[in-house]
Parts: sequence; structure tokens; C-alpha cells
Amino acid sequence: MKVFVTRRIPQEGMAILKQAGICEVSVWDSDEPVPRSDLLKRVEGVHGLLCMLSDRIDTEVLDAAGPNLKVISTLSVGFDHLAIDELRKRGIRLGYTPDVLTDATAELTVALLLATARRLPEGIQEVKSGGWSSWKPLWLCGYGLSGSTVGVLGLGRIGLAIAQRLKPFGVKRLLYTGRHPKPHAQEVDGEYVPLDTLLCESDFVVVSCALTPDTCGLCDKAFFSKMKTTAVFINTSRGAVVNQDDLFEALSIGQIAAAGLDVTSPEPLPTDHPLLTLTNCVILPHIGSATYSTRATMAKLSANNLLAGLTRDAMPSELKL
Repeated sequence: MKVFVTRRIPQEGMAILKQAGICEVSVWDSDEPVPRSDLLKRVEGVHGLLCMLSDRIDTEVLDAAGPNLKVISTLSVGFDHLAIDELRKRGIRLGYTPDVLTDATAELTVALLLATARRLPEGIQEVKSGGWSSWKPLWLCGYGLSGSTVGVLGLGRIGLAIAQRLKPFGVKRLLYTGRHPKPHAQEVDGEYVPLDTLLCESDFVVVSCALTPDTCGLCDKAFFSKMKTTAVFINTSRGAVVNQDDLFEALSIGQIAAAGLDVTSPEPLPTDHPLLTLTNCVILPHIGSATYSTRATMAKLSANNLLAGLTRDAMPSELKL
């Protein structure tokens, strides 16, 4: 059976595919995304496809692959890059990688929150540029977590892990919102509140929700206008959840104090984007799951999902369509 892997992946995943002995593996041997034209050629006749979050797998790709395609395994927890309705129609099974990147993403979120709130990138730049002249009482003052109120949009696996890591910093109240209260909120003594209440009362607003039609563009001008002027906004979910023009305005006029993003729209963010001109906006290149161990685990799970799909066995992590 023919398999196409759209990018270099950690060797732990490739070893599983090669040692299985049931498939002929073709890889786009680069750290950069496969060009669209090459993707359409390389998927022809494949039985299985292992792809990345950055690969748009739509009707055109599925048509190019043809009727042999039985399984797609994405090296991601997100699946908004896939034509889910088409997969369902064609009976193509889908594997993904939930849970295994929860801890890494939660750790990165906390790191980004602290870096943004305590203005660490600004401080580093001042040291490098010679702007550090002496100790000053108000210079580079930021915001601390002790005694604060933190609001989390979406208390799923990752949102809960973020909350669990923030509580030991002395957070006074944890608020969360979403479609409905989560029973496991008791694990972090969280309060379920309406979105408006969360925005008005939180010192830190952390977005950890899935990208859906309801959440696309959720964080807009009206959203930011309800936040405290001293509030810090953090997004490590999906870039499209945020209206970046409205975020730029909110940061520029002091509607909110600062923002930290690990996800943007598009990705990569153009180097001339207005958000990159702001000192109160910290932007990372979507590295939430970027630890060696996490990426290796994701690669192994993706490979095992793919093999199970090829052999019609139960997948370790299958998204039921």
C-alpha cells in the first residue's frame, strides 16, 4: 500500500512506518510545506496520507488521491485544515493526536503569559540595546498573577491544564466560559460565568477554545472593549479566533494592556504586520507543542493511526466522523 507523508517527521514515527512492512512510504523530504502542485501529484493513488496542520486537504486533494485513499492521519490535535464533510462522504477514516500535546501547550501558554505580563522581551531588548542605565522604580513594570483573576475561554483538556498550572501562582479567582459548565472545573475551583462577566472581571484572559463557526472572529472590537484596560490577553488556540485588526487597535489605544499570541492568521505572520510594531504584543511562531518528547510522541501516534487505518484495525486516536 502506498503512503505519502507531507513533511519530515521525527524519526520515531518514520521508524514505525518502515518497520511495519505493509506500506511503501514516500516523504516530502523537507522541513518546509510541500507546494500545492507537488502535493496534488504525490497523493495520486495513495492508500494513506500523513499530513500536517499546515496542509490544506480539501476536495481537490481528495479527488487527486482517488478511490484508493482509505485513511488520513494528521500530526495535530486540530482538524480544521481538513474537508471533514468530504471525508465522511467518501468513508475515509481520520486519525489525530489529542491529549499528547496537552502538557506542552499548557506549559507554553503559561510561559507566554508570564513573558507578556512581565514584559520580558522588552527587558531583553533593553539589555541588548544599552537601554538599561540604572534601576528605576517604575521602569518595565508589568502585571503579576498573585491575587489576580484569570479567565479561560474553553476549559477542555488544554484549558484545564493551563488553569492547573496557573493556580499555584496565587491566582485568587479562576473564571471560565464555554458552551456549558464542565464538571472537571472542580479540579481547579473554577467558576462558570457568562463571557461578558469573564471579560469584565479578569486580569488575564486566556483563549483555549476550538475554532468553530461560533468562535471564528470571536475576539473582536466589542470583545476587547469589555476587558479591563490593565488586562493581558493570551491566545494559544487558533489564530482565526482573533480579529487581528481589532486587537491592534485595542493595544494601540490602551484598551487592553498587552497581548501574547502563539497563533496568528495567516501563519507565518507577514513581517510587516502592524502587530509586530507594538512593544506590548508578544508573538511566537506556533510552538505550543514544540518539545522534543511531545513531537516524537505525536509522530508515533500519527504513524500508528495511519497503519491501523490501512489494516482496518482500531486506531489509537480516531476522530469519529
